[in-house]
Amino acid sequence: MRKSFYHFLMKYRHPTPKDAISSFANAAYLDHGFPKTAEDYHELSSYLELNGHYLNSMTVFDEAWQLYLTSEG
Repeated sequence: MRKSFYHFLMKYRHPTPKDAISSFANAAYLDHGFPKTAEDYHELSSYLELNGHYLNSMTVFDEAWQLYLTSEG
C-alpha cells in the first residue's frame, strides 16, 4: 500500500521554506481540511482549486505530484 500524497508531501516541510514545494508542504500542514488520505490526482487537484489559496500556481502541485508518482512508483 502506498502512502497518501499528504504523507509524502510532509517530508518537504521546513521551518524556513527552501522552495515552492516546501511552502506548499507547510501550508498543507496548516490546512485542516486537506484530504490527508487521498491518493487520487483529481480529488486533490479539485480540492486545491477550490481551497488552495496558499498556492501561487497549480504548477507547484503538479511538480509535487510528479515527485510523488516517482517515489511511489
